[in-house]
Amino acid sequence: MSDIVCSLLAGKEYKWVVTGAAGFIGSNLVKSLLGANQYVIGLDNFSTGHKTNLEQIKSLVTAEQWSRYAFIEGDIRDSEVCRRVCRGADFILHQAALGSVPRSIADPITSNESNVSGYLNMLVAAKDADVKRFVYAASSSTYGDHPALPKVEERIGMPLSPYAVTKYVNELYAHVFERCYGVKSIGLRYFNVFGPRQDPDGVYAAVIPKWAAAMIKGQSIYINGDGETSRDFCYIDNVVQANIRAALADVNKFSERVFNVAVGQRTTLNELYREIASSLRDLGQSFSDQEPVYRDFREGDVRHSLASIERAERCLEYKPSHTLREGLKTAMRWYVDNLK
Repeated sequence: MSDIVCSLLAGKEYKWVVTGAAGFIGSNLVKSLLGANQYVIGLDNFSTGHKTNLEQIKSLVTAEQWSRYAFIEGDIRDSEVCRRVCRGADFILHQAALGSVPRSIADPITSNESNVSGYLNMLVAAKDADVKRFVYAASSSTYGDHPALPKVEERIGMPLSPYAVTKYVNELYAHVFERCYGVKSIGLRYFNVFGPRQDPDGVYAAVIPKWAAAMIKGQSIYINGDGETSRDFCYIDNVVQANIRAALADVNKFSERVFNVAVGQRTTLNELYREIASSLRDLGQSFSDQEPVYRDFREGDVRHSLASIERAERCLEYKPSHTLREGLKTAMRWYVDNLK
């Protein structure tokens, strides 16, 4: 990925704001931008991000590259903090949010405060700072109960969770801010992103890091439902590429403003279990061949998800660099090294 980002930014110097900089996706964006010799301001309140992620990035870039990074500990629900980080910025990559469908069902008010009010604070700050582009993390949850596969951007259903509502509201606000104020925004509907520095702990942890950690530690694997639920799993390098391309794209050449970010391949949870096990075995990990434990379907989850990436390919020149299997090879190596 660093080669793709470096080629896109070769000979260019910009000031980037990355919200959620200590989180999984945010920290990978910071690492790639610093590796391309860009100036970066990170914002995080550490509600779900980790200081260790930033410490790891520091160890992976040069001292000169790290000197181009500034970090502000703050909350996007604070409008003054948002204005401060956006001053003088060229691009904003807005990743800060409270993720997880179950979390939003358990606590819809806090999800709304971060994902809607906090998002609106950042959008207003972007408008006032006259940034070149506001790129934000949208979500495949926006497709809701629409049954068609693959998922095409203009066809969505009714949302199935408070989280999905917040992410759709983000898209509506972006549209209104371009119409009313001329703010150029691009929303990226992420499909089940995974990769290094994704937190395996906690009740709301994503499936790949949670299962990887359990296998490495010899713990039981739990599958919600019958295991035939399917997802379009997308490696983090594909997401980083999409963010940079969205920021640099000439939006005057197309009218679309929301794009799927995925691989365009569907994998069931049963298949995913076998792929993770295979990747760990290739790295010399030994663990018992116990069968996963199946339990009830999770409330708010869609049964199947598969993205059409044709629009992103056409408008953003996005092309996934990693399939699920290729991404797992790198991701599992990171978990083996960091979960000992």
